[in-house]
Amino acid sequence: MTFLKHKPNIVDLIRTLEAGRRQDRTVNLRQEDLLAVCYLVRDEFMQQKMCLQVEAPCCVVGDLHGQYDDLLRIVRNTGHPPKQRYLFLGDYVDRGQNSIETITLLLCYKLKYPDHVYLLRGNHESQSLNQIYGFFDECKRRYTIKLWKSFVDCYNCMPAAATISNRIFCCHGGLSPYLTNVEQINRLSRPTDIPDEGLLCDLLWADPNRIDYGWSKNNRGVSVVFGCDVVERFLIRNDFDLVCRAHQVVEDGYEFFAKRQLVTIFSAPNYCGVFDNAGATMLIDSNLMISFGIYHGKLTNDTQTQSQGSQSQENSSKSGGKQVSSPQRRSSEYSGKNMRV
Repeated sequence: MTFLKHKPNIVDLIRTLEAGRRQDRTVNLRQEDLLAVCYLVRDEFMQQKMCLQVEAPCCVVGDLHGQYDDLLRIVRNTGHPPKQRYLFLGDYVDRGQNSIETITLLLCYKLKYPDHVYLLRGNHESQSLNQIYGFFDECKRRYTIKLWKSFVDCYNCMPAAATISNRIFCCHGGLSPYLTNVEQINRLSRPTDIPDEGLLCDLLWADPNRIDYGWSKNNRGVSVVFGCDVVERFLIRNDFDLVCRAHQVVEDGYEFFAKRQLVTIFSAPNYCGVFDNAGATMLIDSNLMISFGIYHGKLTNDTQTQSQGSQSQENSSKSGGKQVSSPQRRSSEYSGKNMRV
């Protein structure tokens, strides 16, 4: 392909993208740069396992859905890579106005800092959903369908799950009746579209069920829902302490399930400009102590004030680690909550 003769300057691209901080501001990038980034990052994804092994400390980020200003706010508050390690749980595109900037910055981070930025696939990293929920139209309006197809090629190579320090299991959606151990995930073939059923589908689409035990049909019409008993059995069988997933809007940006054995992280505050939800990130220190960064509303300007995050100690499940206070963050709309995994 002729565009491979062009080598993008990843550092310059990151600098340009990080400078685009004003709300509703689009960043003008050359299509040849974007195409080359997509090509290069596919190779990076294919060199990784389908289930990544990530070491703490790290920051876990949930759905972003093209809310580019909120991605920049998270990175600015939590730390730029490589000073901070990140695990993103998917759903980078669709619905928001700046999906191109959002996914491109993350792909550039992955190329520049491969051992500090990890990207999982969400259910919206999908050719079919993009054509319904906006990313296809955004690429067609601002660039070409060819660019969108290059992003789709990236999706089809993305990892589907990760473990953090062999204690926390992470994916976008949830557990699967086909999943016994993580090695089954590593045996999934790539590149691949998201199937209508099966293990990969469930990892990207499944939801926890607060009402019933076991497995049931999902009201989304895709995949399954699972009860707290399923979570407990999965953790015991695989010697994990926690399941961390995204995929659902939750009011406070994070929400526990199954006696704090599963947590949902959603990182797009004021989702779609309609929901009155906070966004959250989950920070895990080297002792597997976790803290939550809470983000309220949309960023309206670049003026930030120093604030000490509110803290509340809460006992959780199995892993050790001393209680630590939340670090200060530069954001007038940020707070932190600490607890033990």
